Amino acid sequence: MKYRKIEKTPYEPSILAFGCMRMPVIDGNYGQIDEPKAIQMIRYALDNGINYIDTAYPYHEGNSEIVVGKAMKDGYREKAILVTKNPVWKVEKYEDFEILLDEQLEKLDVDYIDIYLLHALGRERWEKIYELGCLKFLDEMIGKGKIKAAAFSIHDSYDLFTEIIDAYDWPLAMIQMNYKDIDEQTTVKAIEYAKTKGVSIAIMEPLKGGQLANLPESITKLWDGDDLDLTPVQRALRWAANHENVKTILSGMSTLDQMIENIAFAEKMLPNVITEEEAKRYLDVKEAIEARIKVPCTDCKYCMPCPVGVNIPGNFMHYNRSFMYEDVYWAANVYQNKYKEEQRASACIACGQCEPQCPQNIKIIERLIEVHEHLSQPMDFSKKHWSE
Repeated sequence: MKYRKIEKTPYEPSILAFGCMRMPVIDGNYGQIDEPKAIQMIRYALDNGINYIDTAYPYHEGNSEIVVGKAMKDGYREKAILVTKNPVWKVEKYEDFEILLDEQLEKLDVDYIDIYLLHALGRERWEKIYELGCLKFLDEMIGKGKIKAAAFSIHDSYDLFTEIIDAYDWPLAMIQMNYKDIDEQTTVKAIEYAKTKGVSIAIMEPLKGGQLANLPESITKLWDGDDLDLTPVQRALRWAANHENVKTILSGMSTLDQMIENIAFAEKMLPNVITEEEAKRYLDVKEAIEARIKVPCTDCKYCMPCPVGVNIPGNFMHYNRSFMYEDVYWAANVYQNKYKEEQRASACIACGQCEPQCPQNIKIIERLIEVHEHLSQPMDFSKKHWSE
């Protein structure tokens, strides 16, 4: 296992971290963790070089922290850099920050958390909690010894990322990054900016929720000829680890076999090893995935809000992904089980209000009919699918 130091802290996390948001479950029920298997995985990770264990308040419908806490017994707490996140969307007043932290400490059954993040910041959340005194809260909790280091995670723009970085002396920030998303959210440019501020980076979604682990052969063959003999999972992890300021990479492994395979590969997760030719191949794969897009929606949201509540760009995004990764199962699961009825394409009343607003001149009404036909097909959602 390789380790990289987080500056401003005593911590040296393993380059491969265990993200506890996709642990094994019972009968496909996300909230019902298979505790023996999950605890076995966490302890196997800690016994075999992984030391960064990441969870959060909402994972597994609030049960992840409880199971992680159980895994910390019998001497395993001392082996772990234990990480969790404050659910800032639940904070309405300053006192709520510590109330939630205390709840998490109780669920984890520990005296302190090594690294505590403000979770999933976006513009509105950041502005709200900043006004409520989130930075004062972090300092107070460090002073009390309830947390040892503060950080944040973000799913938003580079501009917001730099604003948050500049607001506090952070040791660590967590961003979503993979070779498919290099033009989205807060990615490569943010890593370099953070480095100038002495802020280390942790990466989430290196496999884009498992999508980059299940690429069709017509795309993976673009890597033929480079003699590396790597799986799509290993390709994605290698790309993320290539960035020197990335200190740890979270993988949401769901089985012990996945963990064993990834730990074996972690020795090869090195910085500054990707050549110019190899970097071009990653771009070729990215472009091949994007060439499968069916609806040229740019998510500009000019079509929104829909008067009846249809999530027009969201429907198109999942429809496109079902073709990009040759996997309708994942997109259909979101469409049928995650979206409310009024958000689905089927709720469109063909009023036509959206179409004149679309800069891409998409025939939105017609395409929403296609989306519904494609994503409403019956499927068995109890089977295992996304794993990384």
